[in-house]
Order: sequence, then structure tokens, then C-alpha cells
Amino acid sequence: QVQLVESGGGLVEAGGSLRLSCAASGLTFSRYAVGWYRQAPGKEREFVATISRSAVTSYSDSVKGRFSISRDNAQNSVYLQMNSLKPEDTAVYYCAADRQTVITAPFYWGQGTQVTVSS
Repeated sequence: QVQLVESGGGLVEAGGSLRLSCAASGLTFSRYAVGWYRQAPGKEREFVATISRSAVTSYSDSVKGRFSISRDNAQNSVYLQMNSLKPEDTAVYYCAADRQTVITAPFYWGQGTQVTVSS
């Protein structure tokens, strides 16, 4: 079955950096759009970034210029480099995959990894 496993979360001070990874299995990774969502306490899950099958990227306005998404089809992995982190970036970050787009209702989800940014 399809599995998406996130790693790389943790506690970081404001202004710091983290790199999230998501390892996929059970699917032909290169045929999927992949991306990241996040959910802060008491808030709805929100889109963060996506990279298409042809490596076109898109970001939410709140992270544009600070976060960078990339993929390695040989490693069946997608990454999220997060720089200049702010306390409001604190959330559980989820990896997502879909044959078409992850911007609306991705079909597959990971279990999430916690990112906490201290002020």
C-alpha cells in the first residue's frame, strides 16, 4: 500500500532552519504531484507548497521566499527546506501526494511531523 513517511521535524529558534523529508513507497513516485500541508493547534490544515510531476513549484504566500520544495525521484522523496522560521510556522507538517495536484484534496497523506519554532 502507499506510505508517506515524514521526518526532520523538531524544535528550533525563530530565525533558524529545518529540512523536512518525506519518503514515499507503494507508488510510482515520478507520476505523482507531491507537497506539504501544515496544521497548527486550533486551526484548519493549510497548503504550504507543492512540486508537480514536471518539477513546477508553488507556495502559499505565507512561506514564499522562505521555504523551498524539491523532489528526488530516484529516492522517492520530497523535501521542504524551511529558512527564517517564525513562531507562526509552528504546526504539524504533512506530506501529500496525488496523481493530479495536491493543491486541492490530495489522495494520499503522511502521518505528520511536528515543527515547533520558539520565539
